[in-house]
Amino acid sequence: MHTCIPRALVTAAAAASLTLLGSGIAAAHVTVDAPGATQGGYTVATFKVPTESDSASTTKLTVTLPNVKSARTEPLAGWAAEVARNEKGEATSVTWTTEPGNPGVGPGQFQRFVISLGALPERDSVTFAATQTYSDGKVVAWDQPETADGAEPEHPAPTVALAASKTGDHHRIDTTTTADDNEVDTTARWLGGLGLALGALGAALGLGAVIRGRRS
Repeated sequence: MHTCIPRALVTAAAAASLTLLGSGIAAAHVTVDAPGATQGGYTVATFKVPTESDSASTTKLTVTLPNVKSARTEPLAGWAAEVARNEKGEATSVTWTTEPGNPGVGPGQFQRFVISLGALPERDSVTFAATQTYSDGKVVAWDQPETADGAEPEHPAPTVALAASKTGDHHRIDTTTTADDNEVDTTARWLGGLGLALGALGAALGLGAVIRGRRS
């Protein structure tokens, strides 16, 4: 009885330590957040970049983009942003670099980098492979895809899940609205014609009454 309690406590403590360690590792990854991102739509993506080094600072970040038409970076004090484009004018990557006097993202710190972009590709998710450069020259590539068994790789690529486009729903709504409008228009025309016929009949009856009155 006395030996079971310490063993249970040790097991629980070990499990908690592993959980915290795993959380710390996951939190140190370069990640991206884009609420409401949809296939074919535009979004604002926020990249969260922590510094894992104990002695160097993050001084540069490059993120690949899925060949989008529009890419606009949010101003960030102490950082210069440059968007690279291909021969078609599509944005293929964006690079943030520290400006003179900016030491970068120090150990134990993180920085958010924000960009507005679109139109997003027509698929379930989009991956933004990234490279993180430190002040000591070390470069870390965040470009590994998820493994087949679902386990997280050491340097996963920032990924955003894309919701299905609602264009089809709009088309259905437009079609329904058009059909309803046509039905209303047809009914209005039928009622209008009936009204004219009744009016003509009334006028004819009135004229007949006048004529009969004069004869009498």
